[in-house]
Amino acid sequence: MGLTHFDEHGKAVMVDVTDKNDTVREATAAGKITVSQEVYEAVEQGRIGKGDVLGVATTAGIMGAKRTAELIPMCHILPITNCRIRFEMVPEERTIYCWCTVKVTGKTGVEMEALTGVSVALLTVYDMCKALDKSMEIGEIYLCRKTGGKSGTVENRLRHVPAEERLR
Repeated sequence: MGLTHFDEHGKAVMVDVTDKNDTVREATAAGKITVSQEVYEAVEQGRIGKGDVLGVATTAGIMGAKRTAELIPMCHILPITNCRIRFEMVPEERTIYCWCTVKVTGKTGVEMEALTGVSVALLTVYDMCKALDKSMEIGEIYLCRKTGGKSGTVENRLRHVPAEERLR
């Protein structure tokens, strides 16, 4: 399959999805932030002065997913029908894992929205905790799974899968 975001002259273009059929599409992306013991305990115990870190990060991730087309130039504006952010804290790693699942009925997929949602959620955790420690590390952001559209279901096997995903 060739790249579809270039015209015959090699210039970037938005893909024309006019003739595609609407289908239910869903994508889940994952990422993580590794923090100091001090930050981990403060988030876990709700002692961050800016408020409920994971609650605010959830809202930010949803907002990020909804605004993806404003950030990524060739993304289509999509009528997202559902967006869910989940976190799992793993004390032995001092890591907070994040998953973003986005759903739409439309002509194009929501992979970029899921990836943006995870990224914004984790950046929000960093922002809310940076007064305690600026050496937090965000990483391993990737697409876990997408369904719908011409390519159907595509899965990426994860190194760390939350309990609710393992039960699917």
